[in-house]
Amino acid sequence: MPVSHHARVNPDGPALIFEPGGQTVSWSELEMNSARLANLFAGHGLGKGDHVALLMENHPRFMEVVLAAVRSGLYVTPVNHHLTAGEVAYILANCGARAIVTSPAHVAVAGAALAGNALCGLRLVTDQDGAADGFVGYEAAIAGASPDDPPQTAGDVMLYSSGTTGRPKGIKRPLPDGPFGATADLAGLSVYGLDDRSVYLSPAPLYHAAPLGYVLAVLQLGGTVVVMERFDAEEALRLIEARRVTHSQWVPTMFVRMLKLPDSIRLARDLSSHRVAIHAAAPCPVEVKQRMIAWWGPILWEYYSSTERIGRTRIDSQEWLAHPGSVGRLAGGGAIHICDDGGEELPPGKAGVIYFEQPAGASFAYHDDAEKTAASRHPRHDDWLTVGDIGRLDGDGYLYLTDRKSFMIISGGVNIYPQAIEDALVMHPAVADVAVIGVPHPEMGEEVRAIVQLRPGEEGDDAMVVRLLAFLGDKVARYALPRVIAFMEELPRLPTGKLYKKALRDQYLASNNLR
Repeated sequence: MPVSHHARVNPDGPALIFEPGGQTVSWSELEMNSARLANLFAGHGLGKGDHVALLMENHPRFMEVVLAAVRSGLYVTPVNHHLTAGEVAYILANCGARAIVTSPAHVAVAGAALAGNALCGLRLVTDQDGAADGFVGYEAAIAGASPDDPPQTAGDVMLYSSGTTGRPKGIKRPLPDGPFGATADLAGLSVYGLDDRSVYLSPAPLYHAAPLGYVLAVLQLGGTVVVMERFDAEEALRLIEARRVTHSQWVPTMFVRMLKLPDSIRLARDLSSHRVAIHAAAPCPVEVKQRMIAWWGPILWEYYSSTERIGRTRIDSQEWLAHPGSVGRLAGGGAIHICDDGGEELPPGKAGVIYFEQPAGASFAYHDDAEKTAASRHPRHDDWLTVGDIGRLDGDGYLYLTDRKSFMIISGGVNIYPQAIEDALVMHPAVADVAVIGVPHPEMGEEVRAIVQLRPGEEGDDAMVVRLLAFLGDKVARYALPRVIAFMEELPRLPTGKLYKKALRDQYLASNNLR
């Protein structure tokens, strides 16, 4: 149901609670502010299919911006607020944002990213009186807009994922007919028992696909969402007890950090209200999941999906204990196909590219990237789509992941694009060639390592590592900085000039002969 329904039947009830601090957004406040903002967008000439960007931390205004867009036929693009101004500028230009909403914490980056951008004419900053650096105060702007329910036409979220060139690619779907939520498959969440009595804990950044998608779904169902400003293991457990959380969603790194708490802290909280703990985003180490089930009981549910929404698997705790390491069986939609590089289907037990067969009419495109869009289709079946992940099926139809798509690095549930780091680092005067790979890390899942081929006469010592990291400091997001920089006499490249990254990663893991 739309937010307007819950605002009528439970106007003063809590829709969103932001922690720490406990700032609460009521249903009536969420409805009125999102309606005012939708009308403000329309008043500035934004119409169906136009784009709004959102550069903001987990902030009490975040969801009203998203709702304003998706209820009025607009695409909304939440931007990772850890990105540099140059990276944000690329996304704003690529999606063609005509409006942006940011917060005081990120207005400087937003302003720098918008330099020379004439298309994005409506620029709003929250929590501020009047204009700042070319931005208009958000609260004053929406106060002057009509609170009437705007014409209802469905918009969508357009998120960005990795591209083969290292540039993130916008994942764009055709806008559905009718009002927002009319065609939403909320029935798929019934397995978790989510309803208007649920209290859902969201400890991850809202600019990620899964947290945002689930928060939107819980709001449509009328449940209360508790949003953490940032994840903290001890605080998360406190909130489950204090807010009587019934449902939650995590990435494996969060499990690791909670498990590493002293028992005096870890076991001190009453978690009896907690009925369902969902996790995804990265493969969970078998031992970590075994320990979590032993601690929390068989309340863990895992799913495998993608920002592209081409398919989904799901597995509960009991199934997982019988199939440890699996990410589950198909949960709706067409069949799963495992194929070799030539597109031939492989038998159970053999690893290959994972394709999901699509229901009639379901599809997506990478915005302004026909080549990458074509690469997501099977060579002979246009309705079989892939994001390039590698996996295998067992005889019972359970899927196991065995590799990462395009060697993208997933660290703590965050996607990191090696090409962007390589492109920056290779510009250092001392660097002849560079490769960035992900290597296993016990807590983060993977960590970023750069392997550098230096120019003749340069020394690969500790001082060089310091110089290279300083050079990268303002060119890539902090979380993407390599944790280790190693040196190699010559990087392996194919005759075509393409870096043979698989061989390099295998060599690196097999022995540490790098200086």
